Amino acid sequence: MNAPLYNTQILRLAAEIPFHERLTAPMASVEKRSPVCGSRVTVDIDMDDQGRVSAVGMLVRACALGQASASLMGAHVVGRTGAEIMAARDELTAWLAGERATPPDWPGMDIFLPALEHRGRHAAIRLAFEAAAEAAERARG
Repeated sequence: MNAPLYNTQILRLAAEIPFHERLTAPMASVEKRSPVCGSRVTVDIDMDDQGRVSAVGMLVRACALGQASASLMGAHVVGRTGAEIMAARDELTAWLAGERATPPDWPGMDIFLPALEHRGRHAAIRLAFEAAAEAAERARG
């Protein structure tokens, strides 16, 4: 692959993280940390009566790839069910591991194509989705 790992689109997403404030009393909150690089993402989730995300808050202390991933997750998580978030997490994990040919069914994930060959960066890319999936599961009870 000839594409740069940190391109303009990734850097723009990293600078535009939505819901970049914690919720005051979330139904569930999960922090995930990458042991490889020390990136850390905390996701707060509230769910509605239909089991869909109604509010999200995040604290993101991660590299540009982790920030960009948190940005994509946050931009499209409201209105999703826990099952949809877990499916996106699992598809992302499989794609990064080379077990899936296409990016996850989540808007914008193809921007991480240049990161596929950089295994040391995969954990940071997964953090927000792992935290959101676990928080959604906890919030559902």
